[in-house]
Amino acid sequence: MTTETASQSLVIVESPAKAKTIKKYLGPGYEVMASYGHVRDLVPKDGAVDPDDGFAMHYQMIERNAKHVRAIMSALKDADTLVLATDPDREGEAIAWHLLELLKEKKALKNKTVQRVVFYEITQQEVSKAIANPRDISDDLISAQQARRALDYLVGFNLSPLLWRKVSPGLSAGRVQSPALRLICEREEEIKAFIPQEYWSLTAQVEKDAQGFSAKLLRLDGEKAEQFTLTQGDDAFAARDRILAAASGQLKVGSVDKKQRRRNPSPPFTTSTLQQEANRKLGFGSTRAMRIAQQLYEGVDIGGETVGLITYMRTDSVSLAGEAIQQIRTMVGERYGAEYVPESPRQYKSKSKNAQEAHEAIRPTALTRTPDSVRRHLSEDQLKLYTLIWRRAVASQMASAVFDTVSAELTAGDHAFRANGSVLVFPGFLAVYQSGSDDARGDDDDKRLPELVEGEAITLHEVAADQHFTEPPPRFTEASLVKTLEEYDIGRPSTYASIIGTLQQREYVRMEGKAFWPTDVGMIVNRFLTDHFSRYVDYDFTARLEDDLDAVSRGEKTVQPLLASFWQDFAQRVEEKKDLARSEVNEGRTLGTDPVSGKPVSARLGRYGPFVQIGTRDDEEKPKFASLRANQRIDTITLEDALELFKLPRHVGSTDDGTEIVVNIGRFGPYARFGDEFVSLKKDDDPYKVTRERCIELYEAKQAALEAATLQHWPEHEIRVVKGRFGPYVGQGKLRARVPKGTDAEALTLEECQALLEAEKQKKPAAKKGAAKKSSAKKSAAKRAAAKKSATKKSAAKKTSAKKASAKKSAAKKGTAKTMASGNASSSAQPSGADSPADSAHND
Repeated sequence: MTTETASQSLVIVESPAKAKTIKKYLGPGYEVMASYGHVRDLVPKDGAVDPDDGFAMHYQMIERNAKHVRAIMSALKDADTLVLATDPDREGEAIAWHLLELLKEKKALKNKTVQRVVFYEITQQEVSKAIANPRDISDDLISAQQARRALDYLVGFNLSPLLWRKVSPGLSAGRVQSPALRLICEREEEIKAFIPQEYWSLTAQVEKDAQGFSAKLLRLDGEKAEQFTLTQGDDAFAARDRILAAASGQLKVGSVDKKQRRRNPSPPFTTSTLQQEANRKLGFGSTRAMRIAQQLYEGVDIGGETVGLITYMRTDSVSLAGEAIQQIRTMVGERYGAEYVPESPRQYKSKSKNAQEAHEAIRPTALTRTPDSVRRHLSEDQLKLYTLIWRRAVASQMASAVFDTVSAELTAGDHAFRANGSVLVFPGFLAVYQSGSDDARGDDDDKRLPELVEGEAITLHEVAADQHFTEPPPRFTEASLVKTLEEYDIGRPSTYASIIGTLQQREYVRMEGKAFWPTDVGMIVNRFLTDHFSRYVDYDFTARLEDDLDAVSRGEKTVQPLLASFWQDFAQRVEEKKDLARSEVNEGRTLGTDPVSGKPVSARLGRYGPFVQIGTRDDEEKPKFASLRANQRIDTITLEDALELFKLPRHVGSTDDGTEIVVNIGRFGPYARFGDEFVSLKKDDDPYKVTRERCIELYEAKQAALEAATLQHWPEHEIRVVKGRFGPYVGQGKLRARVPKGTDAEALTLEECQALLEAEKQKKPAAKKGAAKKSSAKKSAAKRAAAKKSATKKSAAKKTSAKKASAKKSAAKKGTAKTMASGNASSSAQPSGADSPADSAHND
C-alpha cells in the first residue's frame, strides 16, 4: 500500500515481529512500531483500585516499557496520524487505550489524528482494508477489560494477605485460578475416596469360515447382563460352565442388524479446542501452543515474503468466511475428488455469547500454503501446529466418513452374546484429519465380521472369564482441564494458559506425565478458600461473573453496579475472616503416636514447606520437627514414613583417623559432615541409607578435585590458592578471598595470600554490623508505621461515610471509562495476588 501525500502515519502494534510483518505491507508514508505489550498497569499497592472513590483505578507506566514509550513519542513528533493497530480483542483494545491515555498525559497528541484499526489476519489485503476503515476506541471493550482487572485486583490484594498470615508467606488467591484449583483438588479427593469394585466379564471366542472374532455377554439365564452382574470369580466360572454346557461347542446366529453410520467432521479450531488438540496430539501445554500460534499469526518469513500464516488465534467462533469455505471446497475437489465435497457448505454455530469479539475460527490465511510447501521455513513446533490447523480447517468442509456397521446376536439357550463390527467404506474427512479424545478406549471402526446369516450355527471355541476392577476418575490433563473450564464457563479461552501457568508457578499443582497433581500447598489453599470463601470459588458464581463481564463488553451492563455488588459482600467476608486462628486454617493431620515418647505425630504446612512434628506446643519440651521429602505429601504420608524422617542426623561411622561421619539434610540438600568439613551427597544417594563407604568415596573425590584445582599450597598454614568456578581464590579453612583481577594467582607469595585473607576477615564484622543496623532500622520503621496506623484509624473511620457520599456524586458525573482510568502512578511491579501478569498482552 502506498501514499501520495507527504503525511506520515505512525502505526502501533504489540510486538516487534508483528511490526516487521505489517511494515512490509505499508508504503513509505507509514512507520510501524511496537509497544511491547501493555505500557501501563495498576500501581502495585493497596488502593490501586479504590472502592471508596467509585472504584477509581490508579495506574503507572510499566518501567521496562518506558524506553519504548519514549521512542513512540519521538516518532510521533514527525507524524500527523497515530494508528492504533493492536489485537482485536478486549486486551488489545486496552493496550491501545492505555497508550492513548499515557500520550494524552504527556501532551504528545496535539494536532494529531488518532485512529483505531483491527484485522484478524496479517495479510496484504486485510491490513490494507483495515487501514482504510478506521474506527474509534471501543468504550465497552475497555470497560469490560478494566472491570476484569479491578475484580482480579480486589480478590488478589485482599485474599492473598490472609493466606500469608494464616497459611504461608508468598501465596496468592486469584479470582479465576482458585475455581480451577478447586477442580483439580476435588478430583484428587474423589480419587482418594474411591473404592474399587470387582466385576467379571464373559467373552465368547467364535469362528466362521476360518475367521475368528469375539462377542460380549448380552444375556445370562434370560436376564440382561450388566457390568456388575458377575462380581465374584466363582460366579463367573459357574456362569461360563452353564453357557458352555448349553452351547455344546456352537452358538446360533439370532438377529443380524446392518446399518450405515456417518461421522461428521469437527468444526475448525477455536482458542479452546486448539489448546486441547495441541495437548492431546502434540503434547504442547496451553502456553506453548498459544506462543507458537502467536508466531504463526504475527508473521513468518517464507522465502523473501513475511506473512501471517493463520488468522487471529484468540476466538470463540467456529464459523469461516464464505471466501475461505469456497477455497477449501475447490481445493478438496481438486485434491481428493468431487465425492469428498459435501453438497452444501458446512455451517457451524458458535456457543459464544460475546459476538463483538468473535470473528472467524482459526484457519490458514491461504489454503495454497500447504504444510509441505512451507515446511522448510518453519521450526519443528511451528510446522506441527500449522499442520494441525491446516488439516482441521480443511476437514471441517469435507464429506462425512461412512461406515457399514453390523450387530449380531449369538445365542445358546437362555444365554446370548453380541458381536459388533464396523467397516470404513468411505473415509471422507478422515482422509485429512481425525480429532483426538480424552477417552483412551478404542472403538470398533476397523473390526470386520464375517457374513452372518440368521439361524446358522457357528463354532464356539471358548468363553473367557476375566476379572476387572472399576477405576477412579482420571486426573486432569491440560486438555481435559481446558475442556472442563470451558464447560463450567470459568475464565475465557484466552486466559486458560495463564490460569494453568499461575497454578504451576505458585506450586499449587505439579505435573506427573501429562496429569495435574495438587501439592500440599494447593490442597491447603483450596481447603481454606472452600471453607471460608466458598461463594468465590463456586463454579456457577464464577461463570455468572464472566457472563456479566461479557455483557459489559457488549454495552448491556455498566461497570459500577457490577463492582459494587461484588465488593459489598466480598469485603465483609474478608473482614470477618481476619480473626481466624492459624490452627483453624492450617489444621495438621494426625498420623499416630511416637512409640518412643508416646507423643502425637502430625503433618502440616509451615512457613518453609510441609513438615512432620512429634509433640505439641503445649508440651514442656519443644516439639521435634522434620521436613517432608520431595516425594512425600501431607495427606498421604504414613506414621512409619514420618518417624523415618527423625532418624537424621545419622552417625554412619568414622574415618580411619577417627573423624566422625554424620549424614543430614541442610539448606542446600543432603550432605555428609567429616568433622568441620562437608561434602554434598549426589542425587541418587539416599541420606537415610547411604553407607560409610559411600560417604568416604564422595569425600575423597572432593579432595581429589580440590587438589587438581590447587595452584599453590602451604600445608603448614592450611592456605591454598585454588582455581574456582568463578575465578581463583585464596582459601584457609572456611575463609575465602578472591584473587584480584589481573593478578597472576600462581605467582602469589604466602605473605600476599595472608594479606588477602586478613582483608577479607575485616569485611565480615562490618557486613554483620551493617545487617544488624538495617534490621534494627526496619523494626523501628515497622513500630512507627504501626503507631501511625493506630493513630489514624479512628480519623479514617469518621471520614469514610462522607467520602462514600462524595464518591457517589463523583461517580454519577463521570463516564465509566473516564472513572476507570483515573489515578496516578508510582511503581511498576505486578500485584502478587492478580490473575493477570502486567506484561501479558492477551489475558482477557
